Amino acid sequence: MANWKSIYDKWNTFEGLDSELKQELNTLQSDNKALEDAFYKELTFGTGGMRGVLGVGTNRMNIYTIRKAVYGLATYLLKHAVNVKDRGVVVAYDSRYMSREFAVETAKTLGAFGIRTYVFESLRPTPVLSFAVRYLGTAGGAMITASHNPPEYNGFKVYNEDGGQMVPDEANKIIEAISNIENELEIPVLEQKELEEKQLLHWVGEEVDHAYLEKLSQITKLNEEEYKQDKDLQIVFTPLHGTAHDLLTKGLKQLNFSQVSVVKEQAIPDPEFSTVESPNPEEHQAFTMAIELGKKRDADILLGTDPDADRLGVAVKNNAGDYTVLTGNQLGALLIDYILTHTNKVLLSNSRVLKTIVTSELGQAIAASYGVKTINTLTGFKYIAEKIHEFDSTGEAFLFGYEESYGYLISSFARDKDAVQAAVMASEMAYYWKKQGKTLLDALELLYQKHGYYREGMSSLTLKGMEGSEKIALIMNTIRENPFEEIAGYKVELVEDYVTSERKIVATGETEKIELPEENVLKFVLEDNNWVCLRPSGTEPKIKCYYGTCGTSLSESEATLAALKEKMNSVMNDIIA
Repeated sequence: MANWKSIYDKWNTFEGLDSELKQELNTLQSDNKALEDAFYKELTFGTGGMRGVLGVGTNRMNIYTIRKAVYGLATYLLKHAVNVKDRGVVVAYDSRYMSREFAVETAKTLGAFGIRTYVFESLRPTPVLSFAVRYLGTAGGAMITASHNPPEYNGFKVYNEDGGQMVPDEANKIIEAISNIENELEIPVLEQKELEEKQLLHWVGEEVDHAYLEKLSQITKLNEEEYKQDKDLQIVFTPLHGTAHDLLTKGLKQLNFSQVSVVKEQAIPDPEFSTVESPNPEEHQAFTMAIELGKKRDADILLGTDPDADRLGVAVKNNAGDYTVLTGNQLGALLIDYILTHTNKVLLSNSRVLKTIVTSELGQAIAASYGVKTINTLTGFKYIAEKIHEFDSTGEAFLFGYEESYGYLISSFARDKDAVQAAVMASEMAYYWKKQGKTLLDALELLYQKHGYYREGMSSLTLKGMEGSEKIALIMNTIRENPFEEIAGYKVELVEDYVTSERKIVATGETEKIELPEENVLKFVLEDNNWVCLRPSGTEPKIKCYYGTCGTSLSESEATLAALKEKMNSVMNDIIA
């Protein structure tokens, strides 16, 4: 990329620059550090799209970076999909700042190519966008969201005609088209009025919602009699100021869960997410208000969804009368067990569970006990969606897909993680165990007793800006060039480098090919069923380290987990010191 100052000058002297962005540029005139960060690179378009801080500049989310991404998408679709102009692209958006504006900008840019766009009239969850691609038969889709990132972020996720997020082969072709753009400020667009007059912009109402809810009603494992019964289960739900409220409450109602209390203060869409430090159900503070309401209602289960409703967090009452927030791995294991217990045994041999390489091995152990094969993918639900699509030709049956970061898919009518599906199934599962006098924590203990006490964790370093990117690269390169022989006293048995797609067996020095796409990930499989995995985040300025342990007791597993975390945090900090 050219010197950041020359890029800044191009924007600063562009006569047609959006007035709000021009005003922001003026306020940054004397702040060279802020200007450099805004212009020193282009906002990265990865395999799932792009995500960044809102504002002026090539390294920010604004109408020009949106137009640039959409130009790449349109170019790719016209070249690699059929009947694109008539089939069109469907676009949804969440409650964040500029989400609706970016959705309209997407339509304006696609319209300049003569491509029809279907835009939802109001905010919708990400899984509904995935479903809408398949339901409407569009050539692709786009979701305007930054998921659970802080309020200053927004993002742009792209979907293929199967309803899954673009995988690397597809995304690389979009990136190639983007790289050929000479000036992002001069990408042609049509105005909204002209789009509507030419019937290139169609507003989508509730038809897709009704179709989605019909599919949702069919995922239940309840028999017909139980389905119709009013269910004795106290549920508290918080959408954390996002998109899940309407569909999730309707989904629970159609299964006759009538005792549902919504955290009113968090039911209102709010781009500031003003009642939480972070709108992320992975973080326990997000459940503070739900726990307060749960205690008042004596709730059996608490449900929390992130702003675009693709992630679900669950909390359940413990023996002390307080609420314990389940990890993504724990909820995933419980769901696998519940689904397998209630699936016809004749179907199990051909059924498949899908998970990522940084997700707990407990799910695999549970599936194996039912004779079901588990397939590992790289991190990112796009790879799970890709596998589901492959099953159409292999004849294998998708049973369940999940990742440790609170993403689950029960039925493949959507092809992205779906908090609405997962919340309805988790409620059904809690009802099943309550009838037996048990909580989900009791059910989890039974799984531990049978399969081992698996525990997982994750630590991360946030390293922002150009200097941060360099430090993240330094950590990965240093460890890749000097691989561990042991970590916290546990010998390394396997080294898996997903850049080279190579697995090394340490004891013999032999290597074998990893049949997964290339990605900047390093995994160390240790003795005694433990592992450590390093991966730079694709959506945030972070390097993440994942851990997995398995012991004969919870205390043993947690002690191992703490030792692995301490060692890896020390190593990473020493490298960048």
